[in-house]
Amino acid sequence: QINLPVIRQYVDYLVNEQNVKNVFVNGTTGEGLSLSIQERKQLAEEWMSQGKDKLDHVIIHVGALNLPECQELARHAAAIGAGGIAVIAPFFFKPTNKDELVAFLQKVASEAPEVPFYYYHIPPLTGVKIRVEELLDGIKAQIPTFQGVKFSDTDLLDLAQCINKDETGEFEFLYGVDEQLLGALAVGANGAVGSTYNYLGRQTNLMLRAFAKPDLALAQKYQFLTGEFLNFVIKLGFGVAQTKAVMTFVSGIPMGPPRLPLVDASIEFIVKAKAKLDSIVWPDGD
Repeated sequence: QINLPVIRQYVDYLVNEQNVKNVFVNGTTGEGLSLSIQERKQLAEEWMSQGKDKLDHVIIHVGALNLPECQELARHAAAIGAGGIAVIAPFFFKPTNKDELVAFLQKVASEAPEVPFYYYHIPPLTGVKIRVEELLDGIKAQIPTFQGVKFSDTDLLDLAQCINKDETGEFEFLYGVDEQLLGALAVGANGAVGSTYNYLGRQTNLMLRAFAKPDLALAQKYQFLTGEFLNFVIKLGFGVAQTKAVMTFVSGIPMGPPRLPLVDASIEFIVKAKAKLDSIVWPDGD
């Protein structure tokens, strides 16, 4: 079951300990697609309520397998004042080309006509491999609220072509593969949404600062150390359940078990992952 009272503690931890002031609610690591519509609404309301005056941006993921639920969640997100909404491509009956995908996204976006809209591109999980570069052609005419893309794919060529096309810089490209963030920044990504930023947000912010300076060597150091940890845990089997376990032992906030069909991280994983993370010496001495 969802644990609403812990969200207040979670917001304070992100802001005060990780210097993270933007959140993406009901996404992949939040198991949004495993929750009921009512649960998703409750979580969205709680993040908006607890984040008031503390968080800068709350983007709520409203994607689902069917259009009516997406539309209902979009209307709800607008009603509670969300800073943005995002939608994945439906992945049982899949759109097979750009026009089908845009038609679907447009039907969702139009239900929240004042709210910035993001396409959540995550082909490893949806199996929808329509290139974003293609999707962007003329999209603003069909979706006036289109703000950008949460780009969770390793195809940096596609990302680079998107950014190259966006000559006026009107769109935001939020990168979602944490171990490749520095590469995405190099081709022009201007933000990130990921699972490690819950517990490595402070270090990632330092990497962003180093890149902006630019101090590429320091930025690389942060990226390499994040990659070292992820490389280690991926070999042990790393998914949403394991991410919850890591966040729990780093923050002290109980993230709880995942919902079936996912199962809890093993004690062996937790012991090994904690030892690995504790062994990493970050450039600022922590």
